[in-house]
Amino acid sequence: MDSKYIHANFEGEIYKLWERSGGFGPNDDPKAKPFCIIMPPPNANDPLHVGHAMFVAIEDILTRYHRMKGDAALWLPGTDHAGIETQFVFEKKLKKEGKSRFDFDRETLYQMIWDYVQENSGVAVDQMKKLGASADWSRFKFTLDKDVVEMVLDTFIQLNKDGLIYRGERLVNYCTSCGTGYSDLEVEHEDRNSPLYYMKYGPFTLATVRPETKFGDSGIAVNPKDKRYKEWIGKEVEVEGLVGKFKLRVVGDLAVDPEFGTGVVKVTPAHDFTDFEIGQRHGLEMRQVIGLDGKLTEIAGKYAGLKVEEARKVIVEDMKTKGLIEKVDEKYMNRVATCYRCHRTIEPMPLKQFFIKVEPLAKKALAALDSGETKILGAGREKILRHWLTNLKDWNISRQIVWGIRLPVWYKRDNKEEWVASKMSPGKEYVQDTDTFDTWFSSGQWPYVTLLAQRTNEKLRMENGKLLNDFERFYPTQVMETAYEILPFWVMRMMMLGIYLTGKSPFTHVYLHGLIRDEKGRKMSKSIGNVINPLTIVEQYGADALRMALVIRSTPGLDKGVGDGDFRAARNLTNKIWNSARYVISRISNQTPSSNDKKFYEHLGGVVKNVTKQLDDLRVGLAAETVYNEFWHWFCDECIEKNKREEISAKALIEGLVVFLKLLHPFVPFVTEAVWQELRQEGLLMNNRWPSV
Repeated sequence: MDSKYIHANFEGEIYKLWERSGGFGPNDDPKAKPFCIIMPPPNANDPLHVGHAMFVAIEDILTRYHRMKGDAALWLPGTDHAGIETQFVFEKKLKKEGKSRFDFDRETLYQMIWDYVQENSGVAVDQMKKLGASADWSRFKFTLDKDVVEMVLDTFIQLNKDGLIYRGERLVNYCTSCGTGYSDLEVEHEDRNSPLYYMKYGPFTLATVRPETKFGDSGIAVNPKDKRYKEWIGKEVEVEGLVGKFKLRVVGDLAVDPEFGTGVVKVTPAHDFTDFEIGQRHGLEMRQVIGLDGKLTEIAGKYAGLKVEEARKVIVEDMKTKGLIEKVDEKYMNRVATCYRCHRTIEPMPLKQFFIKVEPLAKKALAALDSGETKILGAGREKILRHWLTNLKDWNISRQIVWGIRLPVWYKRDNKEEWVASKMSPGKEYVQDTDTFDTWFSSGQWPYVTLLAQRTNEKLRMENGKLLNDFERFYPTQVMETAYEILPFWVMRMMMLGIYLTGKSPFTHVYLHGLIRDEKGRKMSKSIGNVINPLTIVEQYGADALRMALVIRSTPGLDKGVGDGDFRAARNLTNKIWNSARYVISRISNQTPSSNDKKFYEHLGGVVKNVTKQLDDLRVGLAAETVYNEFWHWFCDECIEKNKREEISAKALIEGLVVFLKLLHPFVPFVTEAVWQELRQEGLLMNNRWPSV
């Protein structure tokens, strides 16, 4: 053996050995216990970040472990078209070239984005391979694969047949910059200092942060229990405005907080979610004063055409001139909805969109949690999931973008209120909707469509002679591993849609890893300069060091800080494995038994039992810590030293090394495989059996 383990000399060649062996797929024994993880599909267009490295490490550890146990282990990989995220990136590219999405028709723009994604689609896969990912690449899926798209369309059509789809004009979260609506889950909120304007409204003074929407007001609301204003409920008042006087009806509604401002609020149903609901309850008109371009509409009179921020300044100055502003609270703090992509302010907008009725789907997902059909691993995360499922509003699945799966909805050319759901045009008199599905609608079906899309394996037959395909063999899957922040976006929707489509929750366990932070516990940020590039760490310390540093002592649902010290410590482990093997090989010729061997084997058996149970219980971080400590402090520091004093035999030491190589392999696969080959053991370590308990 070489005197030092240099990871760069081994990792590339070892990965080629693994791939050539064909050992990444599940075995063909129909009686083998299935173990399946469906990979959370990273953006096909983006390089990996350290969060991706975390999911690769955890999922690969579990897959390698179950493969060595003899289970039919399948880690099914894929990538996501990522809808608005990809189109957003592509539009920035166009902007640098002096172009815009509006310069192209739909088909041309779609093809341009497709070509752009295809050019970069191999990046994520190549990087995952560098991390040692033993996924079955022969089963790789993309969310825009033809067979996947067909199944996603079928789901929408079936939901419609079951009465769970409707088209309605409701308020949606709209980004005037990205040009699309979003669901509630995709909106981020920021605490901001926003001036609170106290405006004179006829006989009242009311407070608002949005004076520019006053032209869309169709009512004034007070709390019916507020004695100050009870006599006004039901009356009509005249208000002095900037474009003339107008009349508004006063309504009583419990949604009004008597403690906010003066206890009187203006109601703008077209531009505020609470106001929309008040308007629905009291039959108030919906007047749209902000257009999809982010500018005031013609009902704003002379202010039409101004963008929101500019309009607010002008309107406030004009109201001050007319004596309509009583005071301004400059220290008011409020929560502002922002676009999760471009971070611009979200505008609630009335749009005709397609919605899924989520209540019946959410109830079944809650039932799966109640029964234990699906267990959530992550501190307090099940409670969060239950909260979302209990309070979820109907899901807006329409997106006003080109990049994605187009809605299979067709309208009569002369009557857009009449529509049908069909994969094919019902006739020449029909025209297709231009919206695409929310990305989470297709990825929410990921376990179902990826397994159903796989070809039947002719070697696999059930006892009755029926061919056994991937869906029948692996659904529901055993583990869904992903980041906790994606719980309501993705995990919840996979549960709802998976149960709807199959009657079964798509996974028995959800393992939620936390955020990876720097060694000071800070969130990684380009502005701070503490972002860790996983490929840089691989180049410097090796893939094994990155994997071990990320997972050791990690706990589901909790964030973890890492830094150079952690990577160096993990690299030292790979060196320790290599150097201990060099010593053991040098002692092979001395096979004399020792009276202390029995205690050695008893302790070794206990280590195997502990690590096996910890991995079976999905305590990955604890298992990593156990095998690390036992190998370093017991096997190396104690047993090798005892061997030097002839208190433990070389035979026991060699057998112990073989066992530890197997126990360590899921965590640090490259160095253990390299040592295995140096020991000239049978076959590949990756395909060897896990030590028996």
